[in-house]
Amino acid sequence: MNTSERRREILKTIQSSDFPVAARELAAKFGVSRQVIVQDMAVIRASTPGILSTTKGYTIQQENSCTREFKVRHSQEQAAEELNLIVDCGGRVKNISISHRVYGRVSAEMDIRSRHDVTEFVEALNSSHSTVLSNATSGYHYHLVEAESQQRLDLIGQRLESAGLLAPLQPWEKKEKKENIR
Repeated sequence: MNTSERRREILKTIQSSDFPVAARELAAKFGVSRQVIVQDMAVIRASTPGILSTTKGYTIQQENSCTREFKVRHSQEQAAEELNLIVDCGGRVKNISISHRVYGRVSAEMDIRSRHDVTEFVEALNSSHSTVLSNATSGYHYHLVEAESQQRLDLIGQRLESAGLLAPLQPWEKKEKKENIR
């Protein structure tokens, strides 16, 4: 198989997968090194819009989806509860961010789509002896959540509020949100 054939097959593999495909999986499948896959992906991404590189692998951005940012507050012990609530309602947690008075906005990609992803995240967090990003802001943080419809996002917001996890926006955050919509 030559380089262009391999790249076509890599793209087909990513397009047909419901989950991110890791570079090491692609390397094993095509009998090349991970670095060759990374180089192939750079070429593929340059000509194919919508391919995302996440910590779990390469995936195609969903076209018919909606996103909303939720401000939440909770302890580290409630992280699994919060994430499970979101995925159980059909949401995908794309990232986490904090708004720090000194560092400004700090974000990290998450790509949490299922209870299994939540379990892996919590286990990784616990085994690394690290703490959640929101510890820097007294538990306040934001999640960018993707879902198939605004109604799903509304449901997620309602469930977060019912669970006592949704945090109210401050006046300056409301102003910032309006400015970003323009």
